[in-house]
Amino acid sequence: MAQIKTLKVGGMTCMHCAAKVTTALKQVPGVSNVKVNLMSEEAEVMLQGAVTDDAFKKAVVGAGYQFLGSK
Repeated sequence: MAQIKTLKVGGMTCMHCAAKVTTALKQVPGVSNVKVNLMSEEAEVMLQGAVTDDAFKKAVVGAGYQFLGSK
């Protein structure tokens, strides 16, 4: 069963930024889909398995943005 997690991402200023974050998060094992909302600075991540916040942080920071937590 798929689980959805919302991540707070800082530093995104344009659609190109949102696309970079989307691409980075889709490469995390266990992530099946990503929707980034530029205005709210959130990424909604659909999971097919357990993924740690550290894995999300590594992907977001690696793309050049700030990982501000999850809910």
